[in-house]
Amino acid sequence: MPRTKGSKNKPKVIKDYATQIAEKQETIASLNTEIASITANIDTLKADLKEKKTALKKAEKEVASLEAKKAKADAKAAEEAKKTEAEAVLKKLLASGISADEILEKLK
Repeated sequence: MPRTKGSKNKPKVIKDYATQIAEKQETIASLNTEIASITANIDTLKADLKEKKTALKKAEKEVASLEAKKAKADAKAAEEAKKTEAEAVLKKLLASGISADEILEKLK
């Protein structure tokens, strides 16, 4: 009968559970410290995000207020421009010899 291939003299593997447990415990401890560090970073970033959002809301309110003031000022300036233009037209018509009654009739 022929011999089977491979060595029959395999070394026996000695299972040292104590060292494996120690290695796994070290891994667990390092992972826990990393998790704690990441959690702390997340908390600080959340606080920063909250501050930035508050600042953004405040800036948006200020911009809206300034835009409203600008629109009001523009409307007032346009009204003043119309008023001055109307006065100029009125003076021109009065200078050309048209009476105030005739001007009022044209406006109606």
